[in-house]
Amino acid sequence: AERTAVIGIGCRFPGGGDDPESYWRMLLDGVDAVTEVPRDRFDVDAHFGDGEDGTMVTRCGSFLGAVDGFDPAFFGIAPREADSMDPQQRLLLEVTWEALERAGQAPGRLTGSKTGVFVGFCNNDYFQLRIRGGRNDVDPYFSTGVAASVAAGRLSYVLGLNGPSMTIDTACSSSLVAVHSAVQSLRSGECRMALAGGVNLMLAPLSSIALSALKMLAPDGRCKTFDASADGFSRGEGCGIVVLKKLADAIADRDPIVAVIRGSAVNQDGRSSGLTAPNGPAQEAVIRQALVSGGVAPARVTYVEAHGTGTSLGDPIEVHALSNVLKEDRPADRTLFVGSVKTNMGHLE
Repeated sequence: AERTAVIGIGCRFPGGGDDPESYWRMLLDGVDAVTEVPRDRFDVDAHFGDGEDGTMVTRCGSFLGAVDGFDPAFFGIAPREADSMDPQQRLLLEVTWEALERAGQAPGRLTGSKTGVFVGFCNNDYFQLRIRGGRNDVDPYFSTGVAASVAAGRLSYVLGLNGPSMTIDTACSSSLVAVHSAVQSLRSGECRMALAGGVNLMLAPLSSIALSALKMLAPDGRCKTFDASADGFSRGEGCGIVVLKKLADAIADRDPIVAVIRGSAVNQDGRSSGLTAPNGPAQEAVIRQALVSGGVAPARVTYVEAHGTGTSLGDPIEVHALSNVLKEDRPADRTLFVGSVKTNMGHLE
């Protein structure tokens, strides 16, 4: 199958990971990005409790710095419209611009190009905040400011891109499914370049309260991945965007090639022990599918960045699925390393 080149990366991650180099340094240094909920988000004291009666079981998560700052004029947006824009849309604009710059793509020269946009996006905290004021808070920019579809659509509009443009919500897998969709679109010729990634900000307490009621969150606010003490996941926020081209096009265009995607695959658990519960055989199937897509023998894989949320249900199922597939024909001296960045900065959803 045709390979895909990653030619640029933009990111904003907790713990100071505001570019790929800072993010890498953060991992090397073993930075713990978990903090108490910042006061400028919401009053954690008013919502903290035992998870019963509408309370949240943790005071912690992994947060970016201030997310209320934005330069609307830079993107040709009126200040009044910017006020009604979900900060997740604003963050996507900034990080996408940075990713394009790092890819050597002048954003102003992309107008009319067959560039696709694929954005993972699943939380709507800003919408919850805006409707508190009722009808008085609804202005002409309200609907586009909070619409999930506009997360991708605004990138295409601001940059003048004519390729496919879609917002994808498959919950925790949204940005990976966005990358898979971008790869498929490049292979089919729908677009010649693609922007893919995801964004998540925690601006209101409701999602944490709901996850606490489901007993999914770790009270200490940390993902203890593949650990005996695993007792739930920790929420995190951030944004990541990759710029993609077919490898042959990237080489011909003399683009900086950061990494190569050999293959990808998507499936669904189908019927499992519960709506949110994982399914081992389905996980094995999608790993095999991805290996076939990339023409990679299982024994050649030496590192897996796992989902690894730190739940006593999900982690063992994931490890067994990885083991069952990747142990095939593996020499005794070829170790498979498995890790998860969620231990550093929580689950960015």
